[in-house]
Amino acid sequence: MPSVITGAGARSDRPLRIAMVAPPWISIPAPTYGGIEEVVRLLCQGLVARGNHVTLYAAPDSESDARVVEVLDESHPDQIEDSLIEAAHVGSVFGRIDRERVRAAGFDVVHDHCPAVALAMADRLREPFVHTLHGPFDDERAELYRRQGHKATLVAISESQRSQAPEGVECRHVVPNPIDLDEWPFQDEKDDGLLFLGRIDPDKGPHRAIEAARRAGRRLALAGPVQPEGAEFFADEVEPHLDDDQVRYLGPLGADDKRQALARAGGLLMPIEWAEPFGLVMIEALATGTPVIAFERGAAAEIVVDGENGFLVSDLDGMVAAIDRLHEIDPHACRRSVERFDVATVCAAYEDVYADAISRTAPASNLAAR
Repeated sequence: MPSVITGAGARSDRPLRIAMVAPPWISIPAPTYGGIEEVVRLLCQGLVARGNHVTLYAAPDSESDARVVEVLDESHPDQIEDSLIEAAHVGSVFGRIDRERVRAAGFDVVHDHCPAVALAMADRLREPFVHTLHGPFDDERAELYRRQGHKATLVAISESQRSQAPEGVECRHVVPNPIDLDEWPFQDEKDDGLLFLGRIDPDKGPHRAIEAARRAGRRLALAGPVQPEGAEFFADEVEPHLDDDQVRYLGPLGADDKRQALARAGGLLMPIEWAEPFGLVMIEALATGTPVIAFERGAAAEIVVDGENGFLVSDLDGMVAAIDRLHEIDPHACRRSVERFDVATVCAAYEDVYADAISRTAPASNLAAR
C-alpha cells in the first residue's frame, strides 16, 4: 500500500497562504483529459475547505474554490509541454508572486505542478518552493532533477516513482494523488463489457486492451483523446478493430460521461508497459466499485491489491486469464480500497510538506532578506 511520508516540519495553526501553479496548457477543470489538472483542482478544493488561502495561477477559463488568476491570453491544449508557452506562463507567474509580496501579505509557500521551467528558476523566488513530480524519471527529467532538484522540496506521487530518482536527488516526501469520493457514483451491478480509458497512444496500450478483450470474448469500450502525435497510431492499430459492437470508441469523455462509463464497466484494463508514476484512472474506477486489471509496472502495485480490488498481471496472457476472474471481486471492497486517497487526507499530508518546506527555507530566506 502507498505510504504518505512527511518531513520534520511542524504544521502551523494559522491558515497558509499558498500559490498553486498549474501548467499553462489546459484550463481547470480540464474539459476532457487532464490528469494533472484534475489533481490541482482537487488540491485547491481540499486546501480551501481546510481553511487555507489558495491562489491558483492557471490557464484561461479556469474555475476553482481558490482565487483564480488567469495568466496567459489563451489555453494551448494542442501544444502540451511546449517549453516556450511554459516559460511565458512561469515568468508571468513569478512576476505576480513578486508583486503580491510587495503590496500584500505574500505567500507562505509556492506549490508548482509545471514540468520544468518553474523548478529551474525556483531560486529566483524568496518563498519556500514545493514541486510535485508528475512524470517518470526518464533521461531528460533525470538530467533536470540532478541539476535543479535542490532548489525545491520535491514530492513524489508514489514510492515507485521515488525509487527511480537519480543518485543525489533528494525526494523527502511521497504523497499520492487525491480523489473526492463524493464525486464518484458507486455501482455494484456491472455490465459485462470492459473499459480502456486514457490517452490513445502506444504507451497507454489500447491495442493491447483490444487484444486481451478479443481473446477473452468480451466487449470493450475505449475512451480518451487522440492527440496529434497519436493520430497515425490510432489509424493503424485501433481504428481497424472498431465495429460499434465488440470494440467501440467513445471519444474523449467529459466528467459526467467518464464517471458513468467507469461505474458501468465490468473491469478497467490498464495494459501499460512502462513504469507509470501513479495512474489516476485506477483509483477513479475503484471509487465506482469497478475492479482494475493492470500490468504490474510502476505504481500499479501501490493501488491494486491482487485478488481484492482487481488483479496484477505480468503480460497479456495474464490479463486474459484475469478477465475471467473479475466476478470474484467485491465492488464494495474496490470502493473501500481508495478511501486512503481521499482529498482531505492528501491535503493534510501536503500541509505537512508545506510546513517542512517552510521550516527548512526560513533561515536562508531570512539571511537573504537581511
